Amino acid sequence: MSNKNDTRSMLLHDSPQSLVLKLSVPAIIGMVVVGLYNFMDGVYVGQMVGDNAMAAVSVSYPFTLANSGISTLIGIGSASILSRAIGKRDQSTIDKIMGNLIAMNLIFSLIIMAIGMIFTKQILMLSGASGEILELALRYLRIIFAGSLFVNFAQSSNMIMRGEGLLKQAMLFSASSAIMNIILDPIFILLLKPYGMGIDGAAYATVASQVAYAMASLWYFKRKSKNVRINAIRIEKTLFSEIIGVGFSAMLMQVMMLVQQTALYNLAAQHGGDTWQIILGATYRVVSFAFIPLWGLSQGYQPAVGTNYGAKQYDRVKHITKVFAITATLLALIFYLPIMLVPKTILSMFITTPSVVELGVGDFRLFFLSYILLGVWIVVLTLMQSLGRATKASVLVILRQIAIYIPVAIIMPYIMGFGVHGVFAAPLITDMAVFIVAAGMMLTEFRRMDVLKDTGR
Repeated sequence: MSNKNDTRSMLLHDSPQSLVLKLSVPAIIGMVVVGLYNFMDGVYVGQMVGDNAMAAVSVSYPFTLANSGISTLIGIGSASILSRAIGKRDQSTIDKIMGNLIAMNLIFSLIIMAIGMIFTKQILMLSGASGEILELALRYLRIIFAGSLFVNFAQSSNMIMRGEGLLKQAMLFSASSAIMNIILDPIFILLLKPYGMGIDGAAYATVASQVAYAMASLWYFKRKSKNVRINAIRIEKTLFSEIIGVGFSAMLMQVMMLVQQTALYNLAAQHGGDTWQIILGATYRVVSFAFIPLWGLSQGYQPAVGTNYGAKQYDRVKHITKVFAITATLLALIFYLPIMLVPKTILSMFITTPSVVELGVGDFRLFFLSYILLGVWIVVLTLMQSLGRATKASVLVILRQIAIYIPVAIIMPYIMGFGVHGVFAAPLITDMAVFIVAAGMMLTEFRRMDVLKDTGR
């Protein structure tokens, strides 16, 4: 009980700057290590197997977001409820969280696994993959889908740890899995079987590390956790609909990323062929990694803002939000500068053909031009999720991932002869528009909190 009270007291009373250090720094470290294994997958496969294999892993990646969608739907929705329950001291709700999470994971993961393994080829053809790239991607993606249950449970249960403010424990579990994957990748790719397992080895290394991650998480919540334990494994009607409502925007983020990336790979193939798919694949690898620290910061922000909102400390919610938004922008700058200054060095980590690297440098830099704006967008998105503003959170996701992004990517290649370069210009226009919308939503929510404070609600 004292551990629970200590965590609640920290969330309600420590300075926002202190919360950044205590909550977000462990989350950022953990998520960067986790992101590193996806980053290194691309490096290992590109350097050890070849450019086509790197492209195959890259065109497969959007479809693995189906699993990320399920884990975030369940994990973010459950974590949001948990943080508010801690703020209200609602032990009855806290006791139902894990059993419901496991039941939801079983149902949704088995559906994803069946669809993914049966219709792998049809799914991959949506991205414009063909020839050797398609054949390599088929082998890789089927293995990844076979491990759906393990990855979804591991990731969603890790969000529960973050939701109760245990960011160090969450970091330890996720980072250990990522390090295991990084170690297993070259072993499986190069050493197993007489001549190594190639691209299959990268997939098996990922699944093996996720199985270990899931088993460790199950043990923790069954034996070690003092606050959130596994009780009856069943769907809780009182939680299910709210988890779907709150988690939907987080899931939508993953699903829309799937749709967005699939569309962009198709457009790159249409306007530039396989070479531009390889360049876009490397670009997306770096995009995914550059997003990780911002998501890590938001994971520290979520329990802080959710718990304070549940305790009706509205001025503190506003102060915390401002501090985290500024910190997110500064954090983005740290990753933004190397990408702008040494793009050729970064691209060369994934692509071994010098002429292809030279061809892609300008568009790689163009793709990242608006990255500096995304810190505020992510903080506002997390604010809406944490307060249960499902519709607003969904609007932010849909605007950036689909409603603005894809039409711009489709139209730009035909403007002023941009061709394939227009595809890489889509983020710049999209992010400027979405930044304005996010800032407006944040200010509107602040005014609503002022009304709640003045009326004593």
